[in-house]
Amino acid sequence: MQFLFRDHLLDTDRRELSREQVPIAVEPQVFDLVVHLMQNRDRVVSKDELIDKIWHGRSVSESTLTSRINAARKAVGDTGASQALIRTIARKGFRFVGDVEAKDSTIGDAIAAASGRTAWVPRAALPLPERPAIAVLPFTNMSGEAGQDYFSDGISEDIITALSKLRWFFVVARNSSFVYKGRAVHLSEVARELGVRYVVEGSVRRSGERVRISAQLNDVSTGSHLWAERYDRELADIFAVQDEITEAIVAAIEPQLYAAESFRAQQKPPGSLDAWDLVMRALSHHWRITREDNAVAQALLERAVAIDPAYGKALGLFATSHIFGAHMGWADMEATVPIAERAALAAVEADREDAFAHHGLAYAYLFRRRFDDALAEFELALRLNPNFAMAHAFYGVTLCYAGRWQDGDAAARRALRLSPRDPLAAIYCGVAAYARFVGRDYEGAVQMARESMRQRGDFVGAHRVLTAAAGMSGDPALAASALEGLRRAQPEVSLAWITRELPMLRDEDRSHYLEGLRRAGLA
Repeated sequence: MQFLFRDHLLDTDRRELSREQVPIAVEPQVFDLVVHLMQNRDRVVSKDELIDKIWHGRSVSESTLTSRINAARKAVGDTGASQALIRTIARKGFRFVGDVEAKDSTIGDAIAAASGRTAWVPRAALPLPERPAIAVLPFTNMSGEAGQDYFSDGISEDIITALSKLRWFFVVARNSSFVYKGRAVHLSEVARELGVRYVVEGSVRRSGERVRISAQLNDVSTGSHLWAERYDRELADIFAVQDEITEAIVAAIEPQLYAAESFRAQQKPPGSLDAWDLVMRALSHHWRITREDNAVAQALLERAVAIDPAYGKALGLFATSHIFGAHMGWADMEATVPIAERAALAAVEADREDAFAHHGLAYAYLFRRRFDDALAEFELALRLNPNFAMAHAFYGVTLCYAGRWQDGDAAARRALRLSPRDPLAAIYCGVAAYARFVGRDYEGAVQMARESMRQRGDFVGAHRVLTAAAGMSGDPALAASALEGLRRAQPEVSLAWITRELPMLRDEDRSHYLEGLRRAGLA
């Protein structure tokens, strides 16, 4: 269904809102709110009804509802002062009062449905929306069998669905990107017609019981290839392979998109940066995992939150950055945890569907020693975004601190498998090293800690694990070298600091870690 009002078009099938053919980036929750008000514009919609339909009956504060109504008004070109389209009815609820013309799907879609294929009609160029926009083209079936189209189409559709969970990206709907199926088209044409900067393309070649899937992420505005990978698999279970490849591609794409957006933000004049640009800049510093970069990231995030106080991603990353700094020994833990917890709670209040918000709250709860709550928040973050590699890794370290090192090791390795080129892969290796240490596999711990330090030589967590593992392994030369590196990375480290600050649930795990560091020479 399409709704035309003023100079806007709301397409519920494609989940797209545009103004004068320019796509408007709208959070899924806000989009659903606008649709519900428009579909019920003949009456007042109560607050309770909105909470039931949009939040599925979950507890929602007045401020959260107000922020979503304000976001809905902004999306449709309205304000709280004028209320020309979305009117607040005192003590009753809300009503969409603008003139609306409703019509069914486009003629092109009807023709496509009748013919059993997707129709293509040349489109006018669309300007880029405010948020990063990405299109996933239908993967090319190179098997020579038309009957295999379902598999290549399924890969593309699943990638679109999974990318749509990355709430801060505008993902073109399947019906729009699939009009290019079977056509030899230049990526610049796709980008121009769909109004996107990034395009994912790929191919599927099946031979017997093996399949090769190739995928590539392109920045069409610069003509550069940001990422490319090839996957070879046995087709024992075709749907399991499809799921595995989809999650691998999406998990690899996400950090590459953030990295590209960060680079783009760095090219802008400082005075022109909006909240999104500031968060992207902050991410680029957060990834470097140094004391100095962590401080820069926090300053950028403070500016982002000042611009948009209800920005869940900014608040969640702000909380994570603060706790991470204290975890590395760069800040006072007692003073830091309340700051991070307040920011994380505000992030969740602002956007309960944002995985970054729940990640920040989980990390804060860990250092409150609220292990069950921390694990529950990480699990919620991963339900919201199953391909969130960073959350898998931090979930892993929380499991290790809770005494479940086998599960922690599995979570860290899943993060590495999902996103092997991730800017935070050094942390993922460090978590795997700590899990190996807790499990008394000192050789494995040394190996993973060294791999972590190979990627980020100043990562404090890896230095700590390497020192403890070297102490327990009985190699005095390695222990001395590791301790020297640890003291450079964290000059104030001591057994007392480890005892006081690291949230280990089981006494035996703490004693084991302290013994390794003591044997290495730490006092």
